[in-house]
Amino acid sequence: MEDKELLLKIRNQETRGYGFNLLIRAYQQRVYWHVRKMVIDHDDADDLTQEVFIKVHKSIDNFREDSQLFTWIYRIATNECLTFLNKKRRRFFLPLEDVGKELVTKLDTSPEISGEDIQKKLQKALLKLPDKQRLVFNMKYFDDLPYEDISKITGTSVGALKASFHHAVKKIEDYLTA
Repeated sequence: MEDKELLLKIRNQETRGYGFNLLIRAYQQRVYWHVRKMVIDHDDADDLTQEVFIKVHKSIDNFREDSQLFTWIYRIATNECLTFLNKKRRRFFLPLEDVGKELVTKLDTSPEISGEDIQKKLQKALLKLPDKQRLVFNMKYFDDLPYEDISKITGTSVGALKASFHHAVKKIEDYLTA
């Protein structure tokens, strides 16, 4: 179902619930994995995904349709991730490196995350990146989003995104070859 049809169903009082359920079905898995790549922990990702859809539900009537619905939802998810990670740092007075170490520990001990050594090494390399650089790398490399869409999601210029992705790739290469 296209965005326009979904929005018509959501904005019609009689079909609002049905339309929102369709929206969740259409985007929930993509949002979950987008969030999960940032926060690593399944429970945190699950909670944040719910928060994203609660915010979407509350704000859907304000969606102006000047971007794709997917882009708008991803922007909400991205902001939720960054807010969550910043709160975690402030709550525990943790420097950036300690939060990274905590996420690496979760990566190593999580039963949901399996994989070969190279996959875990890549994930550990990603956790060494600053949050926004990791976000750009995830959206470009894993989600294969065009820079223009990432720009709309993050509110960052395409040139800055390309530079950020390049720096992320270089840091990951250095980590993997060390």
